[in-house]
Amino acid sequence: MASSTRRPEHAAPPEIFYDEKEARKYSSNSRMIEVQERMTERALELLALPEGIPHLVLDLGCGSGLSGETITEAGHVWVGCDISQAMLNVSIEREVEGDVLLSDLGQGLPFRAGSFDGALSISALQWLCNADKKEHVPRKRLYKFFSSLYGCLGRGGRAVFQFYPESSAQVEMITAQAMKAGFTGGLVVDYPNSTKAKKMFLVLMSGGPQPLPEALGDGGQASAVAYAKRDRMRQLRGKPPKSSRDWVREKKERRRRQGKEVARDSKYTGRRRAAGF
Repeated sequence: MASSTRRPEHAAPPEIFYDEKEARKYSSNSRMIEVQERMTERALELLALPEGIPHLVLDLGCGSGLSGETITEAGHVWVGCDISQAMLNVSIEREVEGDVLLSDLGQGLPFRAGSFDGALSISALQWLCNADKKEHVPRKRLYKFFSSLYGCLGRGGRAVFQFYPESSAQVEMITAQAMKAGFTGGLVVDYPNSTKAKKMFLVLMSGGPQPLPEALGDGGQASAVAYAKRDRMRQLRGKPPKSSRDWVREKKERRRRQGKEVARDSKYTGRRRAAGF
């Protein structure tokens, strides 16, 4: 979801900002409709769904169904999630062809494993970076969202997010949580030298490392991200990997120093047990 306000996510939580008035205004703005259509077409291109057959696509932050209409026109079936009931009400009035449901992405997605062939999102991801409530922790909410998304995508499925990051630190926070959840992928930046045409897409892949799609425009950038792997290596530097034999022995030794009763070491210490034991 986008808005004429420069940073609407700082004005109010999405379910409050997109009230009935804002939802109707957004959904009837010809410029917004055109921009949404173009960005959704590009997201579908980056999804790289096999041609010739319809696919089931998840629209994250579907709003009033503008992006869903483009998905329908491309010959696919879609399901949409949004936190704004007002936006969903407009989508129902507009009689969009997708199924829509009220959902806070930061609480995780309620779908069965492998339900979708792909997922896309237009201008919604940055909203998860805010702590709109006292209990909100953006990193935890992002991880829960990406973990559930990873689970509900079919084998090798992709997710593409067009978003407006506020800073490089925000980009790193988002990508780090996505990689931690199991995705590979990176950023595709179209027309990076243009103030108006520049668009950033996070392309996530669930089937292991794959080449990133090419960016559009002169100087377009496509860069893989490996934040989670890099961070794990930093944490493991100088320490035995968790559950290894050395790690088990170190843990047992610590417990002995604490005066706790620990089973004696043997040739079986740290050895993986056979399935069923």
